Amino acid sequence: MTFRILSAAVLAALAMPALADATDPLDEVVVTANRTPIAVRDVLAAVEVIDREEIERSQARSLPDLLRGRAGVSIGNQGGLGKLSTLFLRGSESDHVLVLVDGVRMGSATSGLVSFQDIPVELIERIEIVRGPRSSLYGSEAIGGVIQIFTRRDAGAVSPRFSLGAGSRDTYEAGAGLGGRIGRGWFGIDAARQQTRGYDSCRASFSGGCFADEPDRDGYTRDSVSLRAGVELVDGLTLDGNALRAEGDNEYDGYYNRSKTVQQVAGAGLTWKLAERASLRAQAGRNRDASDNFSDDVFAGDFASNRDTVSLQGDFVLAAGQRLSAGTEWQRDQVSSTTEYVRVRRIDRAGFLQYQGDFGAFDLQASARRDDNEQFGEHDTGNLAIGFDLGRDWRLTLGAGTAFKAPTFNELYYPFGYSNPELSPERARTVEGGLSWKSKVANLRLDVYQTDVDDLIAYSSLTRRPENIERARLRGAELGGDTTIAGWIANASLSWVDADNRTVAGDVHTLPRRARQSARLDLDREFGAFRLGVTASGEGERYDDLANTRRLGGFATFDLRAEYAFNADWRVQARVENLFDRDYETVEFYRQPGRGLFVTLRYAPSR
Repeated sequence: MTFRILSAAVLAALAMPALADATDPLDEVVVTANRTPIAVRDVLAAVEVIDREEIERSQARSLPDLLRGRAGVSIGNQGGLGKLSTLFLRGSESDHVLVLVDGVRMGSATSGLVSFQDIPVELIERIEIVRGPRSSLYGSEAIGGVIQIFTRRDAGAVSPRFSLGAGSRDTYEAGAGLGGRIGRGWFGIDAARQQTRGYDSCRASFSGGCFADEPDRDGYTRDSVSLRAGVELVDGLTLDGNALRAEGDNEYDGYYNRSKTVQQVAGAGLTWKLAERASLRAQAGRNRDASDNFSDDVFAGDFASNRDTVSLQGDFVLAAGQRLSAGTEWQRDQVSSTTEYVRVRRIDRAGFLQYQGDFGAFDLQASARRDDNEQFGEHDTGNLAIGFDLGRDWRLTLGAGTAFKAPTFNELYYPFGYSNPELSPERARTVEGGLSWKSKVANLRLDVYQTDVDDLIAYSSLTRRPENIERARLRGAELGGDTTIAGWIANASLSWVDADNRTVAGDVHTLPRRARQSARLDLDREFGAFRLGVTASGEGERYDDLANTRRLGGFATFDLRAEYAFNADWRVQARVENLFDRDYETVEFYRQPGRGLFVTLRYAPSR
């Protein structure tokens, strides 16, 4: 019932733009959708941008907290802050979303997952979410979409910043940074620490979940730092570099009950603007994902993988409104672990081509890519999208694309007897359509899609190992919008997804851990030096297993927040999360956090 009320509130918010105050929002530019800078209003895909202002306004304490409930996004979390969090985009698998940090691929080659819980929001400048297939530009993994995270940027005079916070469950946070521009160069450094004693996150059970009864508090500590710098060597030639490292110490329940993790991304790039009509960019990067595992503080093994990438891309203006992009990429995944793998390395080589055309009221984007994986051979993917301006701020987009995903090393080889070296790559075909209204008073967008996945990899309770499900169908709709209503900044989204295993005719099961419905509503308003806000988010029921025998009920939560600015540089924030202390789970046996209070003091010089 609570979720239905929330959905009705979201629909009401989306229906009120006609009453909104007129504003002139900046037409944001994104780079993830097409691998080239393009205004959001011109992108022929479903895109959402979360900037630094929105991140701080939300007072989110983790990346899963910031992303939960957004259009097409469903989160599964195993017990609160710092615990394993998986993200499902448009009903696709959690390893069907490509994640980039400052243009560098991120993710574990063994598990295929990205440790969203270990990426500190304090070090993030903005996030671009692109929903829909993007393998024709990025290769493997981009079936459900692409999420790119940009670390903090400093474009003005050199200035410092810092924050201090504390709250429920013995949680403490601190962050500090310094950065700015000097002549032709710029630099920045930020560091953050997050620590919590947590709570007993796993319900006692020897038949599922953590398979243990350990009634203790499951704490988490993370230390992180980001560095970036760049210089314009000569007119048109720019060298830049970036690095992000996060070290985590995570306690949980089970035979393995503690892990020390490292998430590290480093990259460097050289951009050469040959003229107004041409530019080249070369980039190299490495992502390291490592975890040392312990059983009652006794070392029990480690898992680590490196993902190295090198790319070269050229962008050429053929004529007014006509652009061609071409590039090549090289990627090497390598595993190092105390556990022996049958294979520990593979290389992928790829080339891609993209055309973008603006013909007035009609836009076209077409791309194609060939990946040559030394383990699984060649894979060709493509994407075609068209857009029509319908007048009076309305726009229609239609698209179709293909994508693929190579099996992970764990799915193939670990653990022995519960893995499957005969797995084939997953292949997907998507058709989608969008209708949007963008004006000075509001933005609205409705997207519908259907993705058919062949050879989807999922764990089978019969064979007790991963198997290629013959066919899965993902279809759904997303409605989202933002506006300002009588001084209130409103951002709302409502999603419906039907993610089915359709292997056996007449015996359709829902793929696990995807909520069929989700909704989110953010409202914020300033009253002089004060700011008040609320985030309401909820999800419908889901199943925790492929056979649909373990059902998790729907839920809705409400977070209240307030902020007071002492002056232009100093402010204090307070947030009450899960206001009504709702008891719910997004993964069976793992409790989500109850009511909590958190206070943060921030300093940042006004610009």
